[in-house]
Amino acid sequence: MKGMSVIVKKTAQLLSAMIFVFGMYIITHGHVLPGGGFSGGVLLASSFIVLILAQGKEYIKLKKQREATSVFESLSALLILLLGISGLFAGSLFLFNNYLPKGQPGELLSAGNIPIYSILIGIKVAATLFTIFLALTIYKEEVSK
Repeated sequence: MKGMSVIVKKTAQLLSAMIFVFGMYIITHGHVLPGGGFSGGVLLASSFIVLILAQGKEYIKLKKQREATSVFESLSALLILLLGISGLFAGSLFLFNNYLPKGQPGELLSAGNIPIYSILIGIKVAATLFTIFLALTIYKEEVSK
């Protein structure tokens, strides 16, 4: 499959960039606005999926990409766990640590550790959904041979 027409490819590139930026906005502002790591991670994964669907399977090397997303998935889960455990050393409960400065309410840097959790959860969700998409795509290619 060589992908879609040139118009669809260019539109998908523009749309993918806009979805990616909006996903990053949702992740970073998750503690101030509705949204957060999960919904932003879904948007990040969908931006990559839109590109692959428009460009065709030759756009990236699917098996190598799946391994890279698995690494991001595992690394983000490990960092979430380490951030949660760090609260024990700061003198608070596991995952209820908020030892970073809180700032002014309503501002971007106003929630202590919560934005860090949101970013890590966004990476985890995006990597997981993209890995699932790649695994299904690779499985389809293997079955159709």
